[in-house]
Amino acid sequence: MDRRGWDAGLWLALGMLLVLGLGAGVVGFSLLQRADGCQRDPAGLSPRTGPDGRPALTLYACGGRLYRGQGEPVRLTGVNWFGFETETLAPHGLWSRQLDTLLDQIQALGYNAIRLPYSDDLFDPQRHPSGINTALNPDLQGLSALELLDRVVAGAAARGLVVVLDRHRPTVAGQSLLWYTDAVDEATWIAHLVYLARRYRDQPAVIGLDLHNEPGGPATWGSGDPQTDWRLAAERAGNAVLAAHPYLLIFVQGVERDGPTWYWRGGNLRGAGRAPVRLSIPGRLVYSPHDYGPGVYPQPWFDDWRFPLNLPLVWDHFWGYLAQSGQAPVVIGEFGGRSTGLDREGRWQRALLAYSARYGLGFFAWSLNPNSADTGGVLGDDWLSIVAGRQALYQPFLAPPLLPGVRPAPLQVLTRSLDPRTEVPAIAVAFRLVNRSPQEIPLQAVEVRYWFTAGQGADQLAVVDWAAMGRDAVQTRVEPARAGGQDHVLVLRFRAGILRPFEATGEVLVRVHRRDWAPYWQPDDYSFLPSTVSQPNPRVVVSVHGRRLWGETPAP
Repeated sequence: MDRRGWDAGLWLALGMLLVLGLGAGVVGFSLLQRADGCQRDPAGLSPRTGPDGRPALTLYACGGRLYRGQGEPVRLTGVNWFGFETETLAPHGLWSRQLDTLLDQIQALGYNAIRLPYSDDLFDPQRHPSGINTALNPDLQGLSALELLDRVVAGAAARGLVVVLDRHRPTVAGQSLLWYTDAVDEATWIAHLVYLARRYRDQPAVIGLDLHNEPGGPATWGSGDPQTDWRLAAERAGNAVLAAHPYLLIFVQGVERDGPTWYWRGGNLRGAGRAPVRLSIPGRLVYSPHDYGPGVYPQPWFDDWRFPLNLPLVWDHFWGYLAQSGQAPVVIGEFGGRSTGLDREGRWQRALLAYSARYGLGFFAWSLNPNSADTGGVLGDDWLSIVAGRQALYQPFLAPPLLPGVRPAPLQVLTRSLDPRTEVPAIAVAFRLVNRSPQEIPLQAVEVRYWFTAGQGADQLAVVDWAAMGRDAVQTRVEPARAGGQDHVLVLRFRAGILRPFEATGEVLVRVHRRDWAPYWQPDDYSFLPSTVSQPNPRVVVSVHGRRLWGETPAP
Protein backbone atom coordinates (compact mmCIF):
# COMPACT_ATOMS: atom_id res chain seq x y z
CA MET A 1 0.00 0.00 0.00
CA ASP A 2 1.20 3.51 -0.72
CA ARG A 3 2.13 4.98 2.67
CA ARG A 4 0.91 8.39 1.50
CA GLY A 5 -2.62 7.00 1.59
CA TRP A 6 -2.50 5.97 5.24
CA ASP A 7 -5.12 7.18 7.68
CA ALA A 8 -4.31 10.59 9.15
CA GLY A 9 -4.71 9.31 12.70
CA LEU A 10 -2.05 6.67 12.16
CA TRP A 11 0.23 9.33 10.69
CA LEU A 12 -0.38 11.48 13.76
CA ALA A 13 0.66 8.64 16.08
CA LEU A 14 3.75 7.87 14.01
CA GLY A 15 4.57 11.54 13.74
CA MET A 16 4.50 11.95 17.51
CA LEU A 17 7.01 9.11 17.87
CA LEU A 18 9.24 10.68 15.25
CA VAL A 19 9.13 14.18 16.67
CA LEU A 20 9.65 13.03 20.25
CA GLY A 21 12.74 11.19 19.01
CA LEU A 22 12.10 7.81 20.62
CA GLY A 23 14.73 6.84 18.12
CA ALA A 24 17.35 4.29 17.60
CA GLY A 25 16.64 1.86 20.40
CA VAL A 26 12.83 1.84 20.01
CA VAL A 27 11.44 2.67 16.60
CA GLY A 28 14.53 1.39 14.79
CA PHE A 29 14.65 -2.01 16.51
CA SER A 30 12.94 -4.11 13.86
CA LEU A 31 15.08 -2.62 11.10
CA LEU A 32 18.31 -3.70 12.81
CA GLN A 33 17.47 -7.36 12.43
CA ARG A 34 19.10 -9.56 9.81
CA ALA A 35 17.15 -9.70 6.57
CA ASP A 36 16.51 -12.98 4.79
CA GLY A 37 18.54 -13.25 1.63
CA CYS A 38 21.12 -10.67 2.74
CA GLN A 39 23.57 -12.97 4.51
CA ARG A 40 26.04 -12.70 1.62
CA ASP A 41 27.39 -9.92 -0.53
CA PRO A 42 25.31 -10.15 -3.75
CA ALA A 43 28.44 -9.30 -5.75
CA GLY A 44 29.82 -12.77 -5.03
CA LEU A 45 33.40 -11.48 -4.85
CA SER A 46 36.16 -13.24 -2.96
CA PRO A 47 36.70 -11.90 0.57
CA ARG A 48 39.15 -9.02 0.93
CA THR A 49 42.21 -8.99 3.11
CA GLY A 50 43.72 -5.90 4.65
CA PRO A 51 47.37 -4.83 4.72
CA ASP A 52 47.83 -6.98 7.84
CA GLY A 53 46.55 -10.10 6.06
CA ARG A 54 43.37 -10.29 8.12
CA PRO A 55 39.86 -10.15 6.62
CA ALA A 56 39.06 -6.58 5.60
CA LEU A 57 35.83 -4.67 6.01
CA THR A 58 33.49 -4.89 3.04
CA LEU A 59 30.11 -3.21 3.13
CA TYR A 60 27.37 -4.18 0.72
CA ALA A 61 23.85 -3.10 -0.10
CA CYS A 62 20.96 -5.52 0.03
CA GLY A 63 17.37 -4.36 -0.14
CA GLY A 64 17.13 -1.08 1.72
CA ARG A 65 20.05 -1.64 4.12
CA LEU A 66 23.82 -1.81 4.32
CA TYR A 67 25.45 -4.97 5.65
CA ARG A 68 28.83 -6.44 6.40
CA GLY A 69 30.19 -9.93 6.94
CA GLN A 70 27.51 -12.58 7.18
CA GLY A 71 24.54 -10.29 6.93
CA GLU A 72 25.10 -7.98 9.89
CA PRO A 73 23.17 -4.72 9.29
CA VAL A 74 25.17 -1.55 9.84
CA ARG A 75 24.60 2.20 9.78
CA LEU A 76 26.96 4.96 8.80
CA THR A 77 26.57 7.77 11.33
CA GLY A 78 29.28 10.25 10.56
CA VAL A 79 30.26 13.85 10.22
CA ASN A 80 31.36 15.98 7.27
CA TRP A 81 34.78 17.58 7.63
CA PHE A 82 35.27 20.03 4.81
CA GLY A 83 38.30 21.88 3.48
CA PHE A 84 39.89 19.75 0.76
CA GLU A 85 37.41 21.31 -1.67
CA THR A 86 38.43 24.87 -0.77
CA GLU A 87 41.47 26.98 -1.57
CA THR A 88 43.36 25.48 1.37
CA LEU A 89 43.22 21.97 -0.18
CA ALA A 90 43.31 20.75 3.40
CA PRO A 91 40.76 19.98 6.10
CA HIS A 92 39.90 23.18 7.90
CA GLY A 93 40.97 23.67 11.48
CA LEU A 94 44.57 22.59 11.02
CA TRP A 95 45.51 26.23 11.45
CA SER A 96 44.78 25.87 15.18
CA ARG A 97 44.66 22.14 15.90
CA GLN A 98 46.72 19.02 15.38
CA LEU A 99 45.37 16.56 12.85
CA ASP A 100 45.72 13.76 15.38
CA THR A 101 43.68 15.46 18.08
CA LEU A 102 40.91 16.40 15.65
CA LEU A 103 40.64 12.76 14.62
CA ASP A 104 40.81 11.71 18.28
CA GLN A 105 37.91 14.04 18.99
CA ILE A 106 35.75 12.65 16.18
CA GLN A 107 36.38 9.15 17.53
CA ALA A 108 35.66 10.18 21.12
CA LEU A 109 32.39 11.87 20.13
CA GLY A 110 31.14 8.52 18.83
CA TYR A 111 30.94 9.03 15.07
CA ASN A 112 31.90 5.99 13.00
CA ALA A 113 32.53 7.69 9.64
CA ILE A 114 33.86 10.86 8.02
CA ARG A 115 32.74 12.33 4.72
CA LEU A 116 35.59 14.31 3.15
CA PRO A 117 34.61 16.77 0.40
CA TYR A 118 37.27 17.49 -2.22
CA SER A 119 37.66 19.36 -5.51
CA ASP A 120 39.43 18.21 -8.66
CA ASP A 121 42.17 20.74 -7.89
CA LEU A 122 43.33 18.08 -5.45
CA PHE A 123 45.07 16.46 -8.43
CA ASP A 124 46.86 19.59 -9.66
CA PRO A 125 50.59 19.22 -8.82
CA GLN A 126 51.01 22.99 -9.03
CA ARG A 127 48.66 23.53 -6.09
CA HIS A 128 49.71 22.90 -2.51
CA PRO A 129 47.88 22.70 0.80
CA SER A 130 47.75 25.82 2.96
CA GLY A 131 46.15 26.91 6.19
CA ILE A 132 48.17 24.40 8.22
CA ASN A 133 49.98 25.37 11.40
CA THR A 134 53.20 23.44 10.86
CA ALA A 135 54.38 24.17 14.39
CA LEU A 136 51.46 22.03 15.56
CA ASN A 137 51.58 19.68 12.55
CA PRO A 138 55.27 19.47 11.58
CA ASP A 139 54.78 16.06 9.95
CA LEU A 140 52.40 17.63 7.41
CA GLN A 141 54.90 20.17 6.13
CA GLY A 142 55.71 19.82 2.44
CA LEU A 143 53.01 17.25 1.68
CA SER A 144 51.00 17.44 -1.53
CA ALA A 145 47.22 17.58 -1.22
CA LEU A 146 46.95 13.88 -2.10
CA GLU A 147 49.62 12.97 0.43
CA LEU A 148 47.74 14.98 3.04
CA LEU A 149 44.58 13.08 2.13
CA ASP A 150 46.53 9.85 2.65
CA ARG A 151 47.44 11.03 6.16
CA VAL A 152 43.86 11.89 7.03
CA VAL A 153 42.60 8.54 5.74
CA ALA A 154 45.31 6.59 7.57
CA GLY A 155 44.62 8.51 10.78
CA ALA A 156 40.90 7.82 10.48
CA ALA A 157 41.55 4.12 9.87
CA ALA A 158 43.80 3.87 12.93
CA ARG A 159 40.90 5.14 15.03
CA GLY A 160 38.32 2.79 13.53
CA LEU A 161 36.68 5.49 11.40
CA VAL A 162 35.59 4.78 7.82
CA VAL A 163 35.76 7.40 5.08
CA VAL A 164 33.57 8.46 2.15
CA LEU A 165 35.28 10.72 -0.38
CA ASP A 166 32.92 13.32 -1.83
CA ARG A 167 33.59 15.03 -5.15
CA HIS A 168 32.22 18.32 -3.93
CA ARG A 169 33.46 20.82 -6.51
CA PRO A 170 35.17 20.69 -9.90
CA THR A 171 37.54 23.46 -8.75
CA VAL A 172 38.06 25.34 -5.52
CA ALA A 173 36.19 28.27 -7.08
CA GLY A 174 32.82 26.75 -6.24
CA GLN A 175 30.22 24.05 -6.77
CA SER A 176 28.68 23.26 -10.14
CA LEU A 177 25.12 22.31 -11.03
CA LEU A 178 26.30 19.62 -13.45
CA TRP A 179 29.09 17.10 -12.99
CA TYR A 180 31.18 18.72 -15.73
CA THR A 181 32.26 22.28 -16.51
CA ASP A 182 34.44 24.06 -19.03
CA ALA A 183 37.34 23.66 -16.59
CA VAL A 184 36.74 19.98 -15.72
CA ASP A 185 35.10 17.84 -18.38
CA GLU A 186 33.36 14.52 -17.82
CA ALA A 187 36.40 12.46 -18.81
CA THR A 188 38.55 14.23 -16.22
CA TRP A 189 35.87 13.86 -13.56
CA ILE A 190 35.70 10.11 -14.13
CA ALA A 191 39.48 9.74 -14.38
CA HIS A 192 39.93 11.38 -10.99
CA LEU A 193 37.29 9.16 -9.38
CA VAL A 194 39.00 6.09 -10.82
CA TYR A 195 42.37 7.36 -9.60
CA LEU A 196 41.05 7.61 -6.03
CA ALA A 197 39.49 4.15 -6.31
CA ARG A 198 42.86 2.69 -7.28
CA ARG A 199 44.82 4.72 -4.74
CA TYR A 200 42.72 3.38 -1.86
CA ARG A 201 41.98 -0.11 -3.12
CA ASP A 202 44.15 -1.56 -0.34
CA GLN A 203 42.77 0.76 2.35
CA PRO A 204 39.57 -0.82 3.73
CA ALA A 205 38.70 2.34 5.66
CA VAL A 206 37.77 4.08 2.39
CA ILE A 207 34.37 2.50 1.86
CA GLY A 208 32.80 4.70 -0.81
CA LEU A 209 32.89 7.54 -3.32
CA ASP A 210 30.16 10.18 -3.51
CA LEU A 211 30.22 10.91 -7.24
CA HIS A 212 29.16 14.58 -7.35
CA ASN A 213 27.76 17.01 -4.86
CA GLU A 214 24.26 18.44 -5.23
CA PRO A 215 23.37 18.24 -8.92
CA GLY A 216 20.87 20.99 -9.61
CA GLY A 217 19.48 23.46 -12.11
CA PRO A 218 19.51 21.81 -15.56
CA ALA A 219 20.36 18.36 -14.15
CA THR A 220 17.67 15.79 -14.98
CA TRP A 221 16.94 12.23 -13.94
CA GLY A 222 16.06 9.66 -16.58
CA SER A 223 15.62 12.13 -19.46
CA GLY A 224 18.10 10.29 -21.67
CA ASP A 225 19.91 13.53 -22.53
CA PRO A 226 23.65 12.78 -22.12
CA GLN A 227 24.32 16.43 -21.35
CA THR A 228 21.92 16.66 -18.40
CA ASP A 229 20.85 13.17 -17.32
CA TRP A 230 22.54 12.73 -13.97
CA ARG A 231 21.36 9.15 -13.65
CA LEU A 232 23.23 8.15 -16.84
CA ALA A 233 26.33 10.08 -15.77
CA ALA A 234 26.30 8.35 -12.39
CA GLU A 235 26.17 5.00 -14.17
CA ARG A 236 29.14 5.88 -16.37
CA ALA A 237 31.21 7.09 -13.45
CA GLY A 238 30.08 4.42 -11.01
CA ASN A 239 30.85 1.57 -13.37
CA ALA A 240 34.28 3.01 -14.17
CA VAL A 241 35.03 3.18 -10.45
CA LEU A 242 33.84 -0.38 -9.86
CA ALA A 243 36.04 -1.66 -12.67
CA ALA A 244 38.99 -0.30 -10.68
CA HIS A 245 37.74 -1.16 -7.18
CA PRO A 246 34.76 -3.55 -7.10
CA TYR A 247 34.38 -3.37 -3.31
CA LEU A 248 33.59 0.35 -3.10
CA LEU A 249 30.14 1.70 -2.40
CA ILE A 250 28.88 4.20 -4.97
CA PHE A 251 27.01 7.10 -3.37
CA VAL A 252 24.59 8.84 -5.75
CA GLN A 253 22.75 12.02 -4.85
CA GLY A 254 19.52 13.20 -6.39
CA VAL A 255 18.80 16.26 -8.49
CA GLU A 256 16.96 19.47 -7.68
CA ARG A 257 13.98 19.17 -10.01
CA ASP A 258 12.00 16.19 -11.24
CA GLY A 259 9.40 17.45 -13.71
CA PRO A 260 7.36 20.10 -11.91
CA THR A 261 8.60 19.01 -8.47
CA TRP A 262 11.44 20.90 -6.78
CA TYR A 263 13.44 19.90 -3.72
CA TRP A 264 16.87 20.52 -2.17
CA ARG A 265 19.76 20.22 -4.60
CA GLY A 266 20.96 16.65 -4.43
CA GLY A 267 17.84 15.61 -2.54
CA ASN A 268 15.24 14.91 -5.23
CA LEU A 269 15.32 11.17 -5.88
CA ARG A 270 11.77 10.79 -7.17
CA GLY A 271 13.10 9.61 -10.52
CA ALA A 272 15.16 6.78 -9.03
CA GLY A 273 12.03 4.73 -8.44
CA ARG A 274 11.15 4.57 -12.13
CA ALA A 275 14.72 4.82 -13.46
CA PRO A 276 17.19 3.37 -10.95
CA VAL A 277 20.94 3.69 -11.30
CA ARG A 278 22.26 0.52 -12.95
CA LEU A 279 25.70 -0.57 -11.80
CA SER A 280 27.77 -3.43 -13.17
CA ILE A 281 28.26 -4.98 -9.73
CA PRO A 282 25.23 -5.62 -7.51
CA GLY A 283 25.19 -4.48 -3.91
CA ARG A 284 27.20 -1.30 -4.40
CA LEU A 285 24.57 1.42 -4.87
CA VAL A 286 23.72 3.85 -2.08
CA TYR A 287 21.38 6.79 -2.62
CA SER A 288 22.54 9.83 -0.66
CA PRO A 289 20.11 12.77 -0.51
CA HIS A 290 20.80 16.07 1.21
CA ASP A 291 18.21 17.60 3.49
CA TYR A 292 18.23 20.92 5.31
CA GLY A 293 15.99 22.95 7.54
CA PRO A 294 14.41 26.40 7.50
CA GLY A 295 17.67 27.99 8.60
CA VAL A 296 19.05 27.30 5.13
CA TYR A 297 15.97 28.10 3.03
CA PRO A 298 12.25 28.55 3.87
CA GLN A 299 10.84 25.61 1.92
CA PRO A 300 7.02 25.49 1.78
CA TRP A 301 6.71 22.33 3.88
CA PHE A 302 8.10 24.22 6.87
CA ASP A 303 5.01 26.47 6.75
CA ASP A 304 2.52 23.59 6.51
CA TRP A 305 0.00 23.73 9.36
CA ARG A 306 0.81 20.11 10.19
CA PHE A 307 4.54 20.81 10.69
CA PRO A 308 6.50 18.86 11.83
CA LEU A 309 4.10 15.93 11.44
CA ASN A 310 4.08 16.49 7.68
CA LEU A 311 7.83 15.91 7.35
CA PRO A 312 7.79 12.08 7.11
CA LEU A 313 5.43 12.42 4.14
CA VAL A 314 7.88 14.81 2.47
CA TRP A 315 10.85 12.50 3.04
CA ASP A 316 8.89 9.43 1.96
CA HIS A 317 8.00 11.18 -1.26
CA PHE A 318 11.45 12.40 -2.27
CA TRP A 319 13.85 9.70 -1.05
CA GLY A 320 12.69 7.66 1.93
CA TYR A 321 10.61 5.32 -0.23
CA LEU A 322 13.79 3.89 -1.77
CA ALA A 323 14.89 2.27 1.49
CA GLN A 324 11.39 1.42 2.68
CA SER A 325 10.59 -0.45 -0.53
CA GLY A 326 13.94 -2.25 -0.50
CA GLN A 327 15.21 -0.68 -3.72
CA ALA A 328 18.49 0.58 -2.20
CA PRO A 329 19.95 1.88 1.05
CA VAL A 330 19.72 5.58 1.83
CA VAL A 331 22.45 7.50 3.64
CA ILE A 332 21.71 11.18 4.19
CA GLY A 333 24.91 12.80 2.94
CA GLU A 334 24.32 16.20 4.52
CA PHE A 335 21.95 17.67 7.09
CA GLY A 336 22.37 20.14 9.91
CA GLY A 337 21.31 23.38 11.50
CA ARG A 338 22.33 25.75 14.24
CA SER A 339 19.24 25.28 16.39
CA THR A 340 18.42 22.15 18.33
CA GLY A 341 15.65 23.77 20.35
CA LEU A 342 11.89 23.93 20.02
CA ASP A 343 11.85 26.30 17.07
CA ARG A 344 11.18 25.01 13.55
CA GLU A 345 14.79 24.18 12.80
CA GLY A 346 15.24 22.26 16.02
CA ARG A 347 12.02 20.29 15.49
CA TRP A 348 13.05 19.54 11.89
CA GLN A 349 16.40 18.12 13.06
CA ARG A 350 14.76 15.99 15.75
CA ALA A 351 12.20 14.62 13.33
CA LEU A 352 14.83 13.80 10.70
CA LEU A 353 17.03 11.91 13.16
CA ALA A 354 14.10 9.90 14.47
CA TYR A 355 13.01 9.12 10.89
CA SER A 356 16.52 7.94 10.02
CA ALA A 357 16.57 5.62 13.03
CA ARG A 358 13.13 4.19 12.29
CA TYR A 359 14.09 3.16 8.78
CA GLY A 360 17.71 2.23 9.44
CA LEU A 361 19.15 5.10 7.42
CA GLY A 362 22.67 6.40 7.80
CA PHE A 363 23.68 10.04 7.91
CA PHE A 364 26.57 12.48 7.83
CA ALA A 365 26.01 15.64 9.86
CA TRP A 366 27.09 18.91 8.27
CA SER A 367 29.50 19.63 9.75
CA LEU A 368 32.38 19.15 12.13
CA ASN A 369 33.53 22.61 11.04
CA PRO A 370 32.18 25.65 12.88
CA ASN A 371 32.79 27.82 9.79
CA SER A 372 29.74 26.69 7.83
CA ALA A 373 27.78 29.92 7.51
CA ASP A 374 24.30 28.36 7.30
CA THR A 375 24.59 25.59 9.84
CA GLY A 376 27.57 26.03 12.14
CA GLY A 377 29.14 22.82 13.33
CA VAL A 378 29.64 20.26 16.04
CA LEU A 379 32.74 22.20 17.12
CA GLY A 380 32.60 25.74 18.43
CA ASP A 381 34.31 28.71 16.85
CA ASP A 382 37.52 27.94 18.73
CA TRP A 383 37.73 24.61 16.86
CA LEU A 384 38.02 22.87 20.24
CA SER A 385 34.90 23.17 22.37
CA ILE A 386 31.80 21.12 21.60
CA VAL A 387 28.46 22.70 20.72
CA ALA A 388 26.79 20.79 23.51
CA GLY A 389 23.20 20.95 22.26
CA ARG A 390 24.18 19.75 18.82
CA GLN A 391 26.21 16.79 20.06
CA ALA A 392 23.59 15.88 22.66
CA LEU A 393 20.98 15.75 19.90
CA TYR A 394 23.06 13.49 17.65
CA GLN A 395 24.57 11.22 20.31
CA PRO A 396 21.62 8.82 20.86
CA PHE A 397 21.46 8.09 17.12
CA LEU A 398 25.12 7.18 16.60
CA ALA A 399 25.90 3.60 15.59
CA PRO A 400 28.85 1.46 16.76
CA PRO A 401 32.25 1.57 15.03
CA LEU A 402 32.70 -0.47 11.85
CA LEU A 403 36.44 -1.00 12.28
CA PRO A 404 38.59 -1.79 15.29
CA GLY A 405 40.38 1.33 16.41
CA VAL A 406 43.04 2.17 18.93
CA ARG A 407 42.22 4.65 21.66
CA PRO A 408 45.13 7.05 22.03
CA ALA A 409 46.96 7.57 25.30
CA PRO A 410 45.00 10.25 27.16
CA LEU A 411 48.04 12.49 27.52
CA GLN A 412 51.00 12.76 25.17
CA VAL A 413 54.24 14.69 25.21
CA LEU A 414 56.03 15.99 22.14
CA THR A 415 59.64 17.14 22.28
CA ARG A 416 62.14 18.75 19.98
CA SER A 417 65.79 19.36 20.57
CA LEU A 418 66.96 22.96 20.40
CA ASP A 419 70.53 21.69 19.97
CA PRO A 420 70.69 18.12 18.61
CA ARG A 421 74.48 17.90 18.44
CA THR A 422 76.11 14.98 20.20
CA GLU A 423 78.26 17.09 22.56
CA VAL A 424 76.59 20.21 23.91
CA PRO A 425 77.16 22.73 26.70
CA ALA A 426 73.50 22.45 27.73
CA ILE A 427 70.59 20.08 27.17
CA ALA A 428 67.95 22.25 25.53
CA VAL A 429 64.51 20.73 24.93
CA ALA A 430 61.09 22.10 23.94
CA PHE A 431 58.17 20.24 25.55
CA ARG A 432 54.52 20.32 24.50
CA LEU A 433 51.71 18.40 26.22
CA VAL A 434 48.67 17.21 24.26
CA ASN A 435 45.42 16.14 25.92
CA ARG A 436 44.04 13.43 23.63
CA SER A 437 41.09 12.58 25.85
CA PRO A 438 37.59 14.04 26.25
CA GLN A 439 38.30 14.94 29.91
CA GLU A 440 39.92 18.03 31.38
CA ILE A 441 43.34 17.52 32.96
CA PRO A 442 44.42 19.74 35.88
CA LEU A 443 47.95 20.84 35.11
CA GLN A 444 48.86 21.00 38.80
CA ALA A 445 48.55 17.20 38.85
CA VAL A 446 50.87 16.68 35.87
CA GLU A 447 54.51 15.68 36.15
CA VAL A 448 56.95 15.29 33.24
CA ARG A 449 60.23 13.34 33.60
CA TYR A 450 63.18 13.47 31.17
CA TRP A 451 66.20 11.19 31.86
CA PHE A 452 69.80 12.06 31.03
CA THR A 453 73.36 11.23 32.06
CA ALA A 454 75.79 13.67 33.60
CA GLY A 455 78.33 11.55 35.43
CA GLN A 456 80.46 13.12 38.12
CA GLY A 457 80.92 16.84 38.30
CA ALA A 458 79.23 20.05 39.21
CA ASP A 459 75.58 20.45 40.16
CA GLN A 460 72.88 20.43 37.46
CA LEU A 461 70.74 23.52 36.98
CA ALA A 462 67.41 23.64 35.12
CA VAL A 463 66.06 26.89 33.69
CA VAL A 464 62.81 27.66 31.87
CA ASP A 465 63.97 29.85 29.00
CA TRP A 466 60.45 30.46 27.67
CA ALA A 467 56.93 29.10 28.07
CA ALA A 468 53.78 29.96 26.16
CA MET A 469 51.86 29.85 29.45
CA GLY A 470 54.48 32.07 31.12
CA ARG A 471 57.80 31.07 32.68
CA ASP A 472 56.44 31.44 36.21
CA ALA A 473 53.77 28.81 35.50
CA VAL A 474 56.39 26.05 35.17
CA GLN A 475 58.54 24.56 37.92
CA THR A 476 61.71 22.59 37.17
CA ARG A 477 64.16 20.58 39.20
CA VAL A 478 66.86 17.97 38.60
CA GLU A 479 66.91 14.82 40.72
CA PRO A 480 69.47 12.02 40.95
CA ALA A 481 68.37 8.79 39.28
CA ARG A 482 69.57 5.20 39.04
CA ALA A 483 67.83 3.48 36.14
CA GLY A 484 69.11 2.07 32.86
CA GLY A 485 72.45 3.84 33.13
CA GLN A 486 70.79 7.22 33.69
CA ASP A 487 71.96 9.21 36.68
CA HIS A 488 69.71 12.28 36.53
CA VAL A 489 66.13 13.13 35.68
CA LEU A 490 64.68 16.53 34.79
CA VAL A 491 61.26 17.03 36.40
CA LEU A 492 58.68 19.56 35.16
CA ARG A 493 55.56 20.54 37.11
CA PHE A 494 52.94 23.22 36.62
CA ARG A 495 51.62 25.70 39.16
CA ALA A 496 48.06 26.01 37.82
CA GLY A 497 45.80 25.72 34.82
CA ILE A 498 43.50 23.32 33.04
CA LEU A 499 44.32 21.42 29.86
CA ARG A 500 40.98 21.18 28.10
CA PRO A 501 39.89 18.11 26.12
CA PHE A 502 41.97 17.71 22.94
CA GLU A 503 43.91 20.88 23.72
CA ALA A 504 47.69 21.26 23.57
CA THR A 505 49.84 23.45 25.74
CA GLY A 506 52.15 25.88 24.10
CA GLU A 507 55.81 24.96 24.10
CA VAL A 508 57.94 25.03 27.23
CA LEU A 509 61.64 25.57 26.48
CA VAL A 510 63.91 24.17 29.18
CA ARG A 511 67.69 24.25 29.42
CA VAL A 512 69.79 22.07 31.74
CA HIS A 513 73.45 22.88 32.32
CA ARG A 514 76.18 22.21 34.82
CA ARG A 515 77.21 24.91 37.19
CA ASP A 516 80.66 24.81 35.59
CA TRP A 517 79.23 24.45 32.03
CA ALA A 518 81.06 21.17 31.37
CA PRO A 519 79.61 19.45 28.27
CA TYR A 520 77.03 16.67 27.97
CA TRP A 521 77.16 13.69 25.59
CA GLN A 522 73.52 13.46 24.43
CA PRO A 523 73.60 10.03 22.72
CA ASP A 524 73.87 8.54 26.22
CA ASP A 525 70.66 10.25 27.35
CA TYR A 526 67.66 7.91 27.50
CA SER A 527 65.10 10.64 26.68
CA PHE A 528 67.13 12.41 23.99
CA LEU A 529 65.28 12.65 20.66
CA PRO A 530 67.65 14.11 18.03
CA SER A 531 64.98 15.98 16.10
CA THR A 532 64.44 19.71 15.69
CA VAL A 533 60.80 19.00 14.76
CA SER A 534 58.30 18.24 17.52
CA GLN A 535 57.56 14.52 17.72
CA PRO A 536 55.88 12.21 20.23
CA ASN A 537 58.61 11.07 22.62
CA PRO A 538 57.84 7.71 24.27
CA ARG A 539 60.97 8.00 26.45
CA VAL A 540 59.61 10.97 28.36
CA VAL A 541 57.16 9.95 31.09
CA VAL A 542 54.05 11.98 31.91
CA SER A 543 52.02 11.21 35.02
CA VAL A 544 48.78 12.66 36.39
CA HIS A 545 48.13 12.31 40.12
CA GLY A 546 51.07 9.90 40.18
CA ARG A 547 49.61 7.60 37.51
CA ARG A 548 51.74 7.18 34.40
CA LEU A 549 49.74 8.02 31.27
CA TRP A 550 52.51 8.32 28.71
CA GLY A 551 56.02 6.99 28.13
CA GLU A 552 58.29 4.27 29.47
CA THR A 553 60.84 4.60 32.23
CA PRO A 554 64.39 3.35 31.62
CA ALA A 555 64.85 -0.35 32.23
CA PRO A 556 66.56 -1.14 35.56
